[in-house]
Amino acid sequence: MTDHSRYSSPLTSRYASPEMAYNFSDDKKFGTWRQLWVTLAKAEHKLGLTDVTPEAIAEMEANLTPIDYKMAAEEEKKRRHDVMAHVHTFGVAAPKAAGIIHLGATSCYVTDNSELIMMRDGLEILLGKLAGVVSTLSSFAEQYKSLPTLGFTHFQPAQLTTVGKRACLWIQELLMDLRNISRARADLRFRGVKGTTGTQASFLALFDGNHDKVEALDELVTELSGFPAAYPVTGQTYTRKVDLDVLNALSSFGATAHKIATDIRLLAHLKEIEEPFEKDQIGSSAMAYKRNPMRSERVCSLARHLMTLVGNTHQTAATQWLERTLDDSANRRISIPEAFLTADILLSLLQNIFSGMVVYPSVIARRISQELPFMATENIIMAMVKDGGDRQVCHEHIRVLSHQAAARVKQEGLENDLIDRIRKEPYFAPIIPRLEQLIEPSTFVGRAPQQVATFLARDVREALEPFKERLQKGLDHVELSV
Repeated sequence: MTDHSRYSSPLTSRYASPEMAYNFSDDKKFGTWRQLWVTLAKAEHKLGLTDVTPEAIAEMEANLTPIDYKMAAEEEKKRRHDVMAHVHTFGVAAPKAAGIIHLGATSCYVTDNSELIMMRDGLEILLGKLAGVVSTLSSFAEQYKSLPTLGFTHFQPAQLTTVGKRACLWIQELLMDLRNISRARADLRFRGVKGTTGTQASFLALFDGNHDKVEALDELVTELSGFPAAYPVTGQTYTRKVDLDVLNALSSFGATAHKIATDIRLLAHLKEIEEPFEKDQIGSSAMAYKRNPMRSERVCSLARHLMTLVGNTHQTAATQWLERTLDDSANRRISIPEAFLTADILLSLLQNIFSGMVVYPSVIARRISQELPFMATENIIMAMVKDGGDRQVCHEHIRVLSHQAAARVKQEGLENDLIDRIRKEPYFAPIIPRLEQLIEPSTFVGRAPQQVATFLARDVREALEPFKERLQKGLDHVELSV
């Protein structure tokens, strides 16, 4: 039950998916600590440490859960050390192992390694969801690949594009994020067993100076923890440059999400595209007619938070003195989980938006009709020249009629009637039978439909291939509170 007398982060209480919220929960964190102690004990036993007995290991494995958080809190209050508090609590639960839990290790054995495990698992969650978002938006792009729409530069009318082609601009950035996050995941290694300052001195003492066994211990613990390799050298901690690499990728995705949601908000203002709007959803407490793009606004809001978090990891990586300093700890407890939680929420929001995005072709066509006559003037001039007309004379006729139509639009607030004026002008009689063909919107989109088809068939398919099995299983569509 929620304790309403204490602050609760909206990232977990309001927005985050259960799987990502669990990934950074106390149960996952301290459960992983216990598993790491079991893994260390198993590896030490396998390599000949007789003090670590099978009975001790079995008792540890039998008591991975539940965790007595009340006891751990009392111990931490007394010892002022969270790791030793949990060593003691685990020892009470598994008394046969009490003397060998954490044998030879420093606190960072469990803290750093558990954080790397949580980041690894968090990246896996994000990658699957990001692939799903790309797949959903790709279906949208395919559906609307040939629907002409007015393009904008500087948010001023420009040449035509298609609704699907514009979606591909979004997809291309998401593919860059898929690449960046995949790289961060592939590059992630384990801290392993390195000792207090990274020299492995304590483990060398445990194994009576046998360097081979210390190396074997590091490799075995790394393998048992599901990592292909450990960082070859560390101080007391793994380099905080790792956090920076990971959050750079997540922050970059935040910029993508913000750009996409901003575009949707602009298009919603134009009434060309809308995000899903529930039957009973209220857009405004005062203005009953409003259909605010609330999900897209939330994306922008949370994306700003995600983009700023990477600044913490820049500062932390830059200020780690020599083998380590503890001023990274409190910061990382906030910045790393919040970056993952926020990225996860953004992906759930985007999936929800893309799954139900509504397009209004009639509104789009009307806006095209307001701007296309001016864009079509060059086609009309070329057609007249091919029919034997003089380009300069034709240009002057077009110039005069265009200014008249523009004045009607800007000064009187009326529709653009340039095409009607051309129809009525005797000079243009030779091309009137072909006029509708000359101003057909689909002839102004260039290769946009072909670009969409090629991009989806080649680039998107290739990028999603590693996620094919996950996508076939389907994605959970998260119900989102307003």
